[in-house]
Amino acid sequence: MATPADPKQHSIEDVLAELDPTEGFSGAPQRGGITGKLLLAVVLVGAAGAAVYGFSQWRGSERGPAGAMLTHVVQAGDLLVTVTEDGNLESANNVDIKCEVAGGGTILWIVKDGSLVQKGEVLARLDSSQLEDQINQQKINYEKARAALVQAEKDYNVAKIAVQEYLEGTYRKEVQELDKQITIAMENLRSAENALQHTQGMFRKGYVSPLQLETQQFSVERAKLDLDTAKTAKEVLEKFTKVKTVEDLESKRDTAEAKKNSEKAAFDLEESRLKRLQGFLEKTVIKAPGPGMVVYANDPMRGRMGSQTPQIEEGAMVREQQTIFRLPDLSQMQVKVTVHESKVDRIRPGMRARIRIQAQEFQGTVVNVANQPEPSSWFSSQVKEYATFVKIDGEAKDLRPGMTAEVEILVAHLKNVLSVPVAAVVEQRGKFFCWVRQEAKVERRPLVLGMSNDKFIEVRDGLAAGDEVVLNPRAVIAEARTEEPEAESVDVGKKFGASPEGKLPATDEGRGKSAPGPVGDRGRQGPGGQDAGRGAGGTGFGPPGGPAGTGSAAGPGGKMRTLMEFDQDGDGKVSKAEVPERMLGFFDRIDTNKDGFLDKSEIAAMPRPPRGGPGGGPPGAGGGLPGMGPPRTGDRPPAPGGPGR
Repeated sequence: MATPADPKQHSIEDVLAELDPTEGFSGAPQRGGITGKLLLAVVLVGAAGAAVYGFSQWRGSERGPAGAMLTHVVQAGDLLVTVTEDGNLESANNVDIKCEVAGGGTILWIVKDGSLVQKGEVLARLDSSQLEDQINQQKINYEKARAALVQAEKDYNVAKIAVQEYLEGTYRKEVQELDKQITIAMENLRSAENALQHTQGMFRKGYVSPLQLETQQFSVERAKLDLDTAKTAKEVLEKFTKVKTVEDLESKRDTAEAKKNSEKAAFDLEESRLKRLQGFLEKTVIKAPGPGMVVYANDPMRGRMGSQTPQIEEGAMVREQQTIFRLPDLSQMQVKVTVHESKVDRIRPGMRARIRIQAQEFQGTVVNVANQPEPSSWFSSQVKEYATFVKIDGEAKDLRPGMTAEVEILVAHLKNVLSVPVAAVVEQRGKFFCWVRQEAKVERRPLVLGMSNDKFIEVRDGLAAGDEVVLNPRAVIAEARTEEPEAESVDVGKKFGASPEGKLPATDEGRGKSAPGPVGDRGRQGPGGQDAGRGAGGTGFGPPGGPAGTGSAAGPGGKMRTLMEFDQDGDGKVSKAEVPERMLGFFDRIDTNKDGFLDKSEIAAMPRPPRGGPGGGPPGAGGGLPGMGPPRTGDRPPAPGGPGR
């Protein structure tokens, strides 16, 4: 394999001619890989088309225009405007059977694709070993929760009885005890008072000593104190002890009730988990919900566009809620076609259609047109197609989902209109023309066109019935092959519109101010013009073989402006750290004063790189510094070996 050449071994001119100032910047487009392959394919197809076109031109010139001319007589008649597309047959009413096992599972056994089944038949079995282990563990948790619930319920019942027991038993008993003590204390007080009266009478008669009288008085006082104590005890019981005890017992009762409810919720949770796991275990055996034909729900795009959808087969892992089977209703069939964006606006629900499936023909109706395009692959990412569904009338027998169908949708039925073959119409500068043969001469006619199908197009103005139009104008008429030159005077404001400030776009003053030169391809001026350097002698956007450009990157001023693009710090000089690596091999040769920088005088003294070809550059590439100019919005690389743009 050849080794890359050392940059120091190349001349300054060669490296400058190949240098790209956008190299190394993140904004520069990267090409290669698939894009290179596509470009090669486009070039090969273009070359083949050019060869066929050249051969047809040679044959036409050899045979002469009169012998090669094909004509068609214009007549009034009916014109059917249709859109024909290919699609796939499917059921309008599919029953999707999904994996309903949490976390998915592995398919251990599956029924054969396309089998006819009845309701209740087993379609697939999923691995259930992990679920069985989870169920056994859950049963343990379930029993523990049930035991805790039973204990909490008993504790609550005991606490509830304790409140009732105190209010209706203990409290009443204590009240009765205190009432008894009060009664006894009252009786004792009355007896003591009677005894005191008797003792006082006897004391007055001299039968009782003073000490005995005093003792009897103390007995009365003690009886009074006993009565007051009994009454106070009853009052304390009723006002404080009862309230405190009831609050305590009710608190215990409410706590027990809350714990019971908590244990009940925990039990319900464990029970629901157990039932859910048991339900999942039952769903590892997938059964048919009704009769029908089994269709695997495989992704048709699997293997393309990086699709990660698992394949439906034995041993495959399926996700939860992933569709495994589809049971199509064969009595309600429809065709799904994809219609190009250029035709989809013409299609409306309710339009009639003709459907051809193998050797059978059916009629149908457009039922739906998608409002978003179908996903496309990387190969056809620019193609936008919209799904259109056409339902087959009645019951279609002997049809299977997935069959290829050709659908012709009737867009319009034009009656008594003039029409010509599509091949007879030529578009030039946005206008349509045809050529009418009149005896020994051919006349070009402008046309006003209407609707069309794949073969004929409606002519609303420009032709009359009986006119003889040329079917192959490009092959036999030079005028049909020549594009009309665009007017040199262009109203820029009318064509492109004014800016938001109401001003027209300003000219690019940095691309040369010499006298305007000849206009190149797509209106770009050649050498000496406002876009000098972008003609033939510039960067390859003008016609090949032109003189060297005098502006932009062609002359010393262009080189200076181009190399100064690398001045990243804006100091007016270019250092070694700012230039690309490919320039380091001859940086010192350009740096004549050896100060480590390239200033404007050193850049102006650089030699101009001769690249061959007329005007100092290869055809279509220019004699300036290709790739040296800064990237411009909208610029595209020129075609290889030909005029740019």
